[in-house]
Amino acid sequence: MEAFTTLTAVAAPLFRTNINTDIITPMQFLVGTPRETMGDILFAPWRFNDDGSENPDFVLNKEHFREARILIAGPNFACGSSRESAVWALHSYGFRAVIAPSFGGIFASNCFQSGVLPIVLDEETVAMLVRQLEAAPHTAIFTVDLENLVVIPSQGEEISFEIENFRRTALLEGLDDLGLTKRYVEKVIAFQDEDRQIRPWVYG
Repeated sequence: MEAFTTLTAVAAPLFRTNINTDIITPMQFLVGTPRETMGDILFAPWRFNDDGSENPDFVLNKEHFREARILIAGPNFACGSSRESAVWALHSYGFRAVIAPSFGGIFASNCFQSGVLPIVLDEETVAMLVRQLEAAPHTAIFTVDLENLVVIPSQGEEISFEIENFRRTALLEGLDDLGLTKRYVEKVIAFQDEDRQIRPWVYG
């Protein structure tokens, strides 16, 4: 998994409440779509018209936000069914961070397994950032600094955020849950060797 330290990139505003995973990755497009290309179906019902052409009114199709790598979303982002494809599609498209007042719980956990940083900020702050981007899209360059736990908008002061320390460490080092477990493989083997002496019947 790619490590996350500091990201400076375009931020796109999508401040809608309760955006569910069926919108992020519609079920009808999942079969036959490899994980690496799921960015092609990201927000498909909103990005594309019925004839497959781009919807010019959708934020990611607008000039200033086409190269966005940070998404600023509304409350309860990625609620609904717990499909991991929602994170895969965001990552495939190029997003490495999502800022919102709250997330679907399973989605947030899945983010950490794919190198995407979910940042929780209070709703007033998120709404303020969205207003700034909508009023002046040319100021859309933000910095997300995981080492120092701050978001730095192009206008205004830096904003602190919190994250569990073990999650922060894992992202900084590019480790998913399996990678974190492998760090302790020697201790696991030592425990098994000792336990085999104490309870040999368990090991056959």
